[in-house]
Amino acid sequence: MDSMKSEERNCGVLLHPTSLPSKHGIGSLGESAFEFIDLLKDMKITLWQILPLGPTGYGDSPYASRSTFAGNELLIDLNELAYEGYLELTDVLKDPFNTEDRIDYNLVRAFKEPLLRKAAIALLRENDNKEYKQFIKDNAYWLDDYALYTVLVEEYNDSRWFVAWPEKIKKRDSKTISELHKKYKERIEIAKAIQYFFFAQWHKVKDYANENGIQIIGDIPIFVAGDSVDAWANVELLKMDEDYHQLFSAGVPPDAFSDEGQLWGNPVYDWNKHEETEFNWWVKRIRATLDMCDIVRIDHFRGLEAYWEVPSSEKTALNGKWVKAPGQKLLNQLKKEFSSLPLIAEDLGVITDEVEALRDNNNLPGMKILQFAFGFKEGKFDSTNAYLPHHCSYNSVVYSGTHDNDTTRGWFDKLSEGEKDIVRRYLESSNEEVVWKLIRTMLFSNSKWAIIPMQDILELDTNSRMNTPSTCGSSNWSWRLSSLDIEEWRKERLSYTIEMCDRIR
Repeated sequence: MDSMKSEERNCGVLLHPTSLPSKHGIGSLGESAFEFIDLLKDMKITLWQILPLGPTGYGDSPYASRSTFAGNELLIDLNELAYEGYLELTDVLKDPFNTEDRIDYNLVRAFKEPLLRKAAIALLRENDNKEYKQFIKDNAYWLDDYALYTVLVEEYNDSRWFVAWPEKIKKRDSKTISELHKKYKERIEIAKAIQYFFFAQWHKVKDYANENGIQIIGDIPIFVAGDSVDAWANVELLKMDEDYHQLFSAGVPPDAFSDEGQLWGNPVYDWNKHEETEFNWWVKRIRATLDMCDIVRIDHFRGLEAYWEVPSSEKTALNGKWVKAPGQKLLNQLKKEFSSLPLIAEDLGVITDEVEALRDNNNLPGMKILQFAFGFKEGKFDSTNAYLPHHCSYNSVVYSGTHDNDTTRGWFDKLSEGEKDIVRRYLESSNEEVVWKLIRTMLFSNSKWAIIPMQDILELDTNSRMNTPSTCGSSNWSWRLSSLDIEEWRKERLSYTIEMCDRIR
């Protein structure tokens, strides 16, 4: 009789590269990234989940990137550029940053950007650099627009393209765009060279992770930012008027967390135009992301079935409406283009039967957040809550929390005494042990992947939270580790639990 083989289950850690410890005020793709991969391997962790890698705009949110294809230049490791001869050692020995664990993006930009330009100029002097020439050729479909866009953002003092740019530039008059490429040729080449540095370094990191048995889970927001090259270069794919003003904005309706809903401000897609092009832009987007990552999480997946559309004149999300989206048609086209489609559906929020069908009919894992699991119904603990570990189906990804949640320690400390009692009883835990017991419980769940934020492995409190949704401030997106020197007992406790519950494959 053949022995039964259990389904494969894995464990991962959520940590954005900006949060890695390193010099120069922000995490980078240098030595600490490789050390982090070594740490994951030591703990028998086989998945590394990150946030979107694109260059950030106002507020520095990875989910409001200035390009869905480009990389965040601030992640480029300066030491590596010095080793390669593009910078002087004296350039990178400078470190005007203190040891605080928060990123000051303005200081980082002021320090790193001049050095990145200096390194780019040195690269461009190498007329025979075949790798660089191949890079700009392979990526011309997005790189040409992005490089010009970055120059124009500087030229017009970061003003919004749809508000303050000259009319012919805003409307991408072909003759004007051609003249701009000539006028700003040197600055455009510098922007391209900096992107080359990012991708060269990122692919070294990804290759090292894969060589050590670790897959990288990437992330894309469903919508693009209005203040992005994606919007400027693809206005025909968005609902905009003839002057390129948004007709509608994306968001979510009022719910238990917000009386007025959330008005995100992103332009919404003209899905008819996408269908006419056989979703060509989406195909390119997914292909580019899968080149950078092994698995892709689609943020706000429910928007592929229907999205909340709010007239641009509204100040809140109250007066919006649900508009159907051709999610199945899009996924069908992606299946034609790719031999496999390793996607995760971020299916949190207002989820309907239709959204669940779109997820399940395409065999996509959804998400389970344990901080949402311990609710009450009619005054009693709701043991039917779908997020509870005993209800997690195999085709799901279970998290203690995400980048938008408080740390587990911070979350637990804020609960009422009644809620704390429910959590303690379910986990059979003391207050002190609740974070580890929650991790253990999620690891023993049936979900195929269990993802732990790095803050929870370290049992950090709310001061180490990554983001608070619907707020804007220096505390968002700025947390980072001070060191990768983690206590041995933490590594051993996690690794033997991973091994015990058979999440090592």
